[in-house]
Amino acid sequence: MITFNELNLQPQIHEAIKMKGYENPTPIQAQAIPELLVGKDLLGIAQTGSGKTAAFSLPIINHLALNPKKLEAKSPRVLILTPTRELATQIDGSIKTYSQGMNLRTKVIFGGVGATPQVNALRSGLDIVVATPGRLVDLMGSKDIKLDQVEIFVLDEADRMLDMGFIHDVKKMIARLPKNKQTLLFSATMPRDIEDLAKGLLKNPKKVEVTPESTTVEKITQTMNYLKKDNKVALLTKIIQEQDITSALVFTRTKHGADRVVRMLEKESIKAAAIHGNKSQNNRERALRKFREGEIKILVATDIAARGIDVSHISHVINYNLPEDPKSYVHRIGRTARAGREGFAISFCDEQEMNHVHTIEKHIRKKITVDTEQPFHEELTFSPRPVRGRDGRRGKGKAKAKPKKKLSMSKKARRRRSFKG
Repeated sequence: MITFNELNLQPQIHEAIKMKGYENPTPIQAQAIPELLVGKDLLGIAQTGSGKTAAFSLPIINHLALNPKKLEAKSPRVLILTPTRELATQIDGSIKTYSQGMNLRTKVIFGGVGATPQVNALRSGLDIVVATPGRLVDLMGSKDIKLDQVEIFVLDEADRMLDMGFIHDVKKMIARLPKNKQTLLFSATMPRDIEDLAKGLLKNPKKVEVTPESTTVEKITQTMNYLKKDNKVALLTKIIQEQDITSALVFTRTKHGADRVVRMLEKESIKAAAIHGNKSQNNRERALRKFREGEIKILVATDIAARGIDVSHISHVINYNLPEDPKSYVHRIGRTARAGREGFAISFCDEQEMNHVHTIEKHIRKKITVDTEQPFHEELTFSPRPVRGRDGRRGKGKAKAKPKKKLSMSKKARRRRSFKG
């Protein structure tokens, strides 16, 4: 097994890695870092928690340390683009940790906060900008940032960019980047749009794929609970109170649903907080801090907001609502069983979600154990959605051809016909 000492990184970086207690790189780090150190483009397919932030951060820091330059106003040397504010903050924090004592200038740029400190930082010159698409497009429009001097471009969580509707903004940014640059694209999945984007963006890339998108972590114990929708809060409360939960991430489908679950838990004297797009940045950061520090052990989130959560000690992931996309299920439960720990994924399913169970099990190629002992258990069965024919009617048969309309004859044609007859 390769160790960090065998990688050709600068001494300061090795010291920072030692201080973090890292000895051996993760699979994606072991495969990606040597390729990136020699300047190759990279296509990385990796799940959340695979260590990809260090996989691209360490070579970037190494490049900047070996190639010092005078910083230009508004022109960062490295641009890292990511879909959410939480993930941007997490990446910036990791870069600061790995580059201790190297005096690199970095800045997080995202919306929801005042732009003035971000603009001032750009004007003073930056090595690295970690940004979300919305605010970056605004700053491009106001000419407060220029991308023509970018040496390394990282597009992180590309599939989530697509899901969130950022793909057009991303293409605008790509058009402003110089042709002569190193490009890294990371995605947990590879839909057709991301494949097409990668082909146009990357030059002879090294492809690193460490986890097939349909697999789930073997150490995660998965259970399914069939119940009526009205009993979900009661079962969630019972699980939290009776099971050995050190910290749980609860997923809901909607922002309103996340707030509602928090209110119901607080009525039962269970400390919880919600994070989603309607919360202010300060509220989201405060909730995450309390969750990381153990002040609260229940964090309720929507899929998009949870993308930036990187907490190693999550013991349970609870799907209060099942996701419609089975890939999201894999991403969700991957939040537990980090760093070699065991983890638990508990899912709730009401009568309207049975189709989701079927698609999830088909995707992960595994039957999820049903907990029939829980007090709210209901016998639910999967019934395939009716197939609609071409005529819009339910049923598997082909639509019947509509009879052709008879064309009406003109007066002239009728006279001609009667004359010939």
